[in-house]
Amino acid sequence: MSTVNSFGSEDVLRVGETDYQVYRVDKVPGAEKLPFSLKVLLENLLRTEDGANVTRSQIEALGSWDPGAEPDTEIQFTPARVVMQDFTGVPCIVDLATMREAVVELGGDPTKINPLAPAELVIDHSVIADLFGQPDAFERNVEIEYQRNGERYQFLRWGQTAFQDFKVVPPGTGIVHQVNIEYLARVTYTREVRGSLQAYPDTLVGTDSHTTMVNGLGVLGWGVGGIEAEAAMLGQPVSMLIPKVVGFKLSGSIPAGVTATDVVLTITEMLRHHGVVGKFVEFYGAGVAEVPLANRATIGNMSPEFGSTAAIFPIDEVTLDYLRFTGRSEEQVKLVEEYSKLQTLWHDPSVEPVFSEYIELDLSTVVPSIAGPRRPQDRIELSEAKEQFEQDLNDFASEGHTLVDAAVEGTFPASDPIGLTEQDSNVADTPAPREVSHHHQFQAAATSPAPTSRSKPTRVTTDDGTFTLDHGAVAIAAITSCTNTSNPSVMLAAGLLAKKASEKGLKSKPWVKTTLAPGSKVVTDYYREAGLMEPLEDLGFYLVGYGCTTCIGNSGPLDEEISQAVQDNDLAVTAVLSGNRNFEGRINPDVKMNYLASPPLVVAYALAGSMHFDFENEPLGQDSTGSDVFLRDIWPDAAEVQETIDRAISTSMFDTQYASVFEGDERWRSLPTPTGATFEWDDASTYVRKPPYFDGMTMETTPVSDITGARVLAKLGDSVTTDHISPAGSIKADSPAGRYLQEHGVDRKDFNSYGSRRGNHEVMIRGTFANIRLKNQLLDGVEGGFTRDFTQADAPQSSIYDAAQNYAANGTPLVILAGTEYGSGSSRDWAAKGTSLLGVKAVITQSFERIHRSNLIGMGVLPLQFPAGESIASLGLDGTEVFDISGIKELNSGTTPRTVHVTARPTEHSSEGKQPVEFDAVVRIDTPGEAEYYRNGGILQYVLRSLV
Repeated sequence: MSTVNSFGSEDVLRVGETDYQVYRVDKVPGAEKLPFSLKVLLENLLRTEDGANVTRSQIEALGSWDPGAEPDTEIQFTPARVVMQDFTGVPCIVDLATMREAVVELGGDPTKINPLAPAELVIDHSVIADLFGQPDAFERNVEIEYQRNGERYQFLRWGQTAFQDFKVVPPGTGIVHQVNIEYLARVTYTREVRGSLQAYPDTLVGTDSHTTMVNGLGVLGWGVGGIEAEAAMLGQPVSMLIPKVVGFKLSGSIPAGVTATDVVLTITEMLRHHGVVGKFVEFYGAGVAEVPLANRATIGNMSPEFGSTAAIFPIDEVTLDYLRFTGRSEEQVKLVEEYSKLQTLWHDPSVEPVFSEYIELDLSTVVPSIAGPRRPQDRIELSEAKEQFEQDLNDFASEGHTLVDAAVEGTFPASDPIGLTEQDSNVADTPAPREVSHHHQFQAAATSPAPTSRSKPTRVTTDDGTFTLDHGAVAIAAITSCTNTSNPSVMLAAGLLAKKASEKGLKSKPWVKTTLAPGSKVVTDYYREAGLMEPLEDLGFYLVGYGCTTCIGNSGPLDEEISQAVQDNDLAVTAVLSGNRNFEGRINPDVKMNYLASPPLVVAYALAGSMHFDFENEPLGQDSTGSDVFLRDIWPDAAEVQETIDRAISTSMFDTQYASVFEGDERWRSLPTPTGATFEWDDASTYVRKPPYFDGMTMETTPVSDITGARVLAKLGDSVTTDHISPAGSIKADSPAGRYLQEHGVDRKDFNSYGSRRGNHEVMIRGTFANIRLKNQLLDGVEGGFTRDFTQADAPQSSIYDAAQNYAANGTPLVILAGTEYGSGSSRDWAAKGTSLLGVKAVITQSFERIHRSNLIGMGVLPLQFPAGESIASLGLDGTEVFDISGIKELNSGTTPRTVHVTARPTEHSSEGKQPVEFDAVVRIDTPGEAEYYRNGGILQYVLRSLV
């Protein structure tokens, strides 16, 4: 609640019989011209104005926002709530538990450490599709999940009872983002504050980059690192610069045969080319009303893929209809309507807001598409997918003989250059998006000779028979991820396509791992009501879990025989998934090429069995009469999909599934739950361990110092994602993390994934920079978590973890060198935590992605950028140098230096005649708040000192 109220904005809104305290944005001069998203931020400042953290000048700056100016004004945003998934949520609660102990050691009260903003955690990232293609796959996968994660789940059960305002949605319920839009989101939030019932916009930050899915509901929120989320939970505002806002005008309507997935892949390509990193995207125009809420959520979900902070839709009748449909009370719906209209947050298509930049899409021009094989923005029109695959295969397949058509020899039966802000980018050659064509997916095209293709036919025998695998084989077809499983139109389209395929006798190819992992139990309810579960199962798409599976690498293993054949023959097999991420090495260690597609296309590719397939001209198989069956013959039309939606989905389904959403099943309820204000750490645990962040901490800060004598731990190229940095996926037996687990008595079969062990820092630091596709340029032709260890005379190859331990023993600080887009991808807190715990003191790049740069500061790591126009190559750095960085100490005076001076001195490992290199690196501490975190050694230390 505002303790200042400089603009006299406090007012009362009466809805029904209830009075709500509100803070009116129209009391601020200039507010009427602001975009929707900035009005939400303006209300936030009015309500939290205290004259210290939030000041009159901040409110005036937002009211007088200059859409064309570069962001330079810091504001303090206080989200209404925090939402988490379990991979990132477990370390958040581990840190809070550790802070309680640190408070005790500093002489304080541990119960002071509680979420001050409501926090909700959905356990959705731990289920792995071990079992598939069988009726009991779901039940058995959940049993395995509990066996693997019992320690973590007991810890979360403790947290649910020990911390106030912290709720947990148990396993087997749904994906956090779908649960968020279907149940958790309020759109207009209410809370008792000092005796008054306040109403204000529902806002949030989340520990998953796809938190932006809720933007489709008109709820402003975005993904942050776990360390930022913890600070928000503890009442710390999110320090941010007033952003640029890109207006995205929608017109027209989606044509027949085109899905919401096709729209979002088109938008992703357009916005990546335009450049929206660090900006808000806001949709407006007459076409907004033509976009169903589920489609809006699908678009909002992909915000991290096109790089924006948020991608929000305004509030309108479509929003209200969805709230009613998903079981929100009529009182809540009425409050949303009245409050939104009072605050001019209601969409009026006749009014065009003022934006920083403009972009437009006529929805009628969108065509069926997929994206791949390695980035979400690499859109491919479906009609060109086979030809594009042939070209891309050259980058992935080993040398082999070529064929004219992959069906020869029975191979297959007939059956991030990213557009960034000027501050964040030196990228000069961002490719233009492919021209959007206007042809229909199923129009016949003239047959042309197939391009030559690498081929390596490999015979494989499994329980399903003997068949031939080759490059391009679809090894995984997964209906998965919050992006699409929240969207009934594409989910029912997949079910209807499966039904038509099954009726014609078509089957998925025997080498395809087929999985169905919806985002909520409502999906399987309406599948059953529509009679579509049986045909999906007939094609192998049995339910494997309610959670985020394939999209985050929890795809589970391929059949052993297939996996062995792929490895022995270095086959470039593929995955097709209805998700949002397809970075290299992410989906499955055996799968090189990954494609994003709509759920019905996932089913279609399972039938085709290969990316080397032309859906317009090649049949998927033959029916019982021997006639060819093409995709166009089984593709459901829009009217049929809508009729099924109207018939099969009801509000009662949402009421039923969410009535006891926090209670869980018998497994959850019967978990032994520790008690007490502080957690009883188990020294034998390999899942949950007390981290060292507060070891030796005092109430007084230690002055920051310059960095001297630093060595390079890794020299990296462009587009290094947090997937490359942060531990994710499976744990190899011969890796440092695998050896640690074996030394602690864990069998290989019980390793679980890095994500499931995020509460154990010992495992996580051993997996930092250990991605199998990481290319550390200190080594030639080597992929994986390796480096040169300059503590040894001959600087041999070593694991990054082992080398870091040797550097630490010698007291040697470390630096990372990298190119553009460093840290793009998911908002993984361990990408920063692991970097810090390895002993890295500075990261020097050409450009950063927003969240990772902020997280590095939050862990006490200094983010630096090369001078404009300079790079590792242009400066002649090879990574063998010793680095000295001076000028950092200026931060102790309360100011942030614009640059620091870097000297890279040659060593005995450098080439003969190499000269010292000197340059002034740009300090990417962008706000005074970030400077405070860095001076305190990190955001958690700052919060702890503030509370005590």
